[in-house]
Amino acid sequence: MYQLIKTEGRAKRAQFETVHGTIQTPVFMNVGTVAAIKGAVSTMDLQQIKTQVELSNTYHLHVRPGDEKIKQMGGLHKFMNWDKPILTDSGGFQVFSLAKLRRIKEEGVYFNSHIDGRKIFMGPEQSMQIQSNLASTIAMAFDECPSSVADRKYVEDSVARTTRWLVRCKDEMARLNSLEDTINKNQMLFGINQGAIFPDIRIEHAKAISELDLDGYAIGGLAVGETHQQMYHILDEVVPYLPKNKPTYLMGVGTPANILEAVERGVDFFDCVYPSRNGRHGHVYTNHGKLNLFNAKYEMDTRPIQEGCGCPTCQHYSRAYIRHLLKAKEMLGMRLCVLHNLYFYNNMMEEIRDALDEGRFAQYKAERLAGFEAGEQ
Repeated sequence: MYQLIKTEGRAKRAQFETVHGTIQTPVFMNVGTVAAIKGAVSTMDLQQIKTQVELSNTYHLHVRPGDEKIKQMGGLHKFMNWDKPILTDSGGFQVFSLAKLRRIKEEGVYFNSHIDGRKIFMGPEQSMQIQSNLASTIAMAFDECPSSVADRKYVEDSVARTTRWLVRCKDEMARLNSLEDTINKNQMLFGINQGAIFPDIRIEHAKAISELDLDGYAIGGLAVGETHQQMYHILDEVVPYLPKNKPTYLMGVGTPANILEAVERGVDFFDCVYPSRNGRHGHVYTNHGKLNLFNAKYEMDTRPIQEGCGCPTCQHYSRAYIRHLLKAKEMLGMRLCVLHNLYFYNNMMEEIRDALDEGRFAQYKAERLAGFEAGEQ
């Protein structure tokens, strides 16, 4: 149940009720691909740093430890000890990005595991079955993510197949949710809009999938090589054709500036590996852009990463100490940076929601972007 609370231009402030709790949007989902945030961050930490939704990956959990085993453990929530919403992405992107050898057929995709090379088949039904075993709150439809530089004919054929696959996903999820031994019988399904950087293909696809009346709609296949301006242009074109009364999810995006721009264009769900990946390399987010804590100028810097930040890292540790840990290859350094970055993102989303509540999002966005561009003072 998605309730639109307020709008400012195209920007949406809403809440989304699920079986695992209410999600306040706009929201950033913290990426825990294999049921763990990379960087030694626990689910207890996630509670502390304002995480609303955790995101895990269907393909990776199917390969290891196996979705059947997770079902036997009572589902992903119990397995990883997380009581809030979980979104599982369908595995489609990984199948197309990781698999060196793959064959796409109408029934699905045949490919080799990137772990041990064993042959795997995944189609719409298999993806839904795996996600049902995981018992996530929100399951993503199985789709093909065509390259942003693919030719028009390929993209048209791919998008048509993705639409046919989506109908099969919807039918299979309805079947699975009706079974007695299904853990989460209220699992939701989000469809995915594709079309590379062809606005007309995107718009037609948005219209087609909107008719299926799903629980939410994602925009996939962006942030995969096109420019930021191309991405913003696609959002300008396609978001108006997705249902206003459902969540709109921009997959795999992005930087704090990307998020601000996309919120303005009507997007209210986000996920990205940037905060955790950058954190593991000593790159941390601040109100004045990104800092590289490996830089020598932080060697004697007694300040926290961000003055006034409420995260556990900034509450207790200096830039100098964290730099020392990173240089010494101590895992704690990586962990502290990831904690800060995820808190920074989650807190920024809270500020965005407050700004929308108070009708001052445009002003907030302008101030934020100016701060990022100004650099460290």
